Amino acid sequence: MKNLELKNRDLDVLWHPCTQMKDHETLPLIPIKKAYGVYLEDFEGNTYIDAVSSWWVNIFGHTNSYINDKIKKQLDTLEHVILAGFTHEGIINLSERLVKLTPDKLDKCFYADNGSSAVEVALKMSFHAHKNDGKNKDLFVSLTNSYHGETIGALSVGDVDLYKDTYAPLLIKTIQTAVPKDESFQSAISAALEFEKLCIARSNEISAIILEPLVQGAGYMHMYHAEFLVQVRKICTKYDIHLIADEVMVGFGRTGELFACQKAKISPDFLVLSKALTGGYLPLSVVLTSNDIYAKFYCDYNEHKAFLHSHSYTGNALACAAANATLDIFEKDNVIENNKKTAIYMGEKLEKFKNLENVKSIRQTGMICAIELKGYKAEDRIGLKVYQYALKNGVLIRPLGHIVYFMPPYIITKKEVNKMMDTAYKAISLLD
Repeated sequence: MKNLELKNRDLDVLWHPCTQMKDHETLPLIPIKKAYGVYLEDFEGNTYIDAVSSWWVNIFGHTNSYINDKIKKQLDTLEHVILAGFTHEGIINLSERLVKLTPDKLDKCFYADNGSSAVEVALKMSFHAHKNDGKNKDLFVSLTNSYHGETIGALSVGDVDLYKDTYAPLLIKTIQTAVPKDESFQSAISAALEFEKLCIARSNEISAIILEPLVQGAGYMHMYHAEFLVQVRKICTKYDIHLIADEVMVGFGRTGELFACQKAKISPDFLVLSKALTGGYLPLSVVLTSNDIYAKFYCDYNEHKAFLHSHSYTGNALACAAANATLDIFEKDNVIENNKKTAIYMGEKLEKFKNLENVKSIRQTGMICAIELKGYKAEDRIGLKVYQYALKNGVLIRPLGHIVYFMPPYIITKKEVNKMMDTAYKAISLLD
């Protein structure tokens, strides 16, 4: 009865994220005792395939022995040190590796604690860089249907009403430009032309455009062609507008390349990374930018020109140990090529969903698969029904409204892919 005891204790003291807590009057919480590989296990011995990598972070599964060992070793040496005026070997190694692995001209690393915070860093750094050049460019552009986090600045540049509407009076000034409507080349060109029209009219105001390359995560897994990134890069360069690539979700191998921008062979002015950076172990995020941007802040002391932004746990040594271990695995295990093979298999399994009458479409980018359902209203809470059925059958799926998606750990086997997708197929086929 440990599960029941922990559920009751939890509800007495906890307020969970992205949750209507009243749901838990009828929807049981699942206390997890331990996790290993792609599996979560509760206190009654029930296991669940983690088909969403615990909010897209655990790319090499849970309690990975290699990452565990590296964190344990670090724990006996240095757990944390202030990064203002001090440094440590772990963060130097990590930064050197990230500079080498990311697209060209991303030469400097600035660390924060999570994806939303890193987005805030990039927004502030972009505005401030222009200001240091004598330009007051205080308008940010994002894509329709985009999501970049839930702190005030990050929320401001998002465009998912579910998260944003309530807080509209608090948000900073932003404007949206159209995301490509589908994955076609022509849609990418059309959306880029629309963005350029905006730049022609308002480039003197626009500091940066922020976008999620290739896949809009919380924007219902909407996907678009890489040519849009190519065109946006050209436009930003032409009109002196920064390009911020938010790869918090798609970074570190999820799309079939180490970074999604590499599919378009472009370099953003700011690259935002988090989630998978530490293999899902510890909070850490980083903004990479160019030496050109860095130079705009480099001067004899001037409190208005310096980038005065900080986080208490910036560059935490334990988190850096996890991140370096994660990069080690990429180096030694041929992860990207293995992911491509797994993605092909997932794609083959995805095809059968086309046979269901309540499926509008399927789509895939690398190891991200999405199934869009049709014929339901928001109040039907179809996603919740799929979630409950899958959980009862040993799979954790967390749909986004009427979008059922899969983003499993990279170590998932074909047998586990079968279980994951067959369970979702059955759940969808049983919907009213």
